[in-house]
Amino acid sequence: MRRWLLWLPLLALLVVLGFAARELMKPADRTVYSAMVGQPVPDFAPPPLVPGRPGVAAAEFRAGQPRLINIFASWCIPCIAEAPQLMRLKEMGVPIEGIAIRDTPSAVTAFLARNGDPYRAIGDDKVSRVQLSLGSSGVPETFIIDGQGKIVKQHVGDIRADEVDAIYQAWRAAR
Repeated sequence: MRRWLLWLPLLALLVVLGFAARELMKPADRTVYSAMVGQPVPDFAPPPLVPGRPGVAAAEFRAGQPRLINIFASWCIPCIAEAPQLMRLKEMGVPIEGIAIRDTPSAVTAFLARNGDPYRAIGDDKVSRVQLSLGSSGVPETFIIDGQGKIVKQHVGDIRADEVDAIYQAWRAAR
């Protein structure tokens, strides 16, 4: 009987190591989600970035029509991959506003000419002030805003082709 008790600490150590190994093998979700989901859109009104196009103002998001805010940049590779999906959403009737992060008018104009232009308006966020106020941690990110100006959903990363329908349904539900 005593011999069995001598092995008990080793058995307990092996159980603890087994649990630790299992947790280390699980992939960690390192996605940073915004604490602003469920909250009203913060006040912002960055100036327009592209000549002849309006800027984006938070007050417009309280006008009764749900829409998307897409945080993007011309230098962002995933933003290029996301462009066809944004064009598809535009074709489905989803209004999309863009916030360009740390970009220039010429670079954004060239980006839109190459990849398509899904945006109704594009704001210039030179120092990421709007991006941070929304709780965005990178590019691209997309926020669905309901007609009262409340952030109802956040999509972190580029929108993939198989995610378009879900984003469209979330936009419709925000009506």
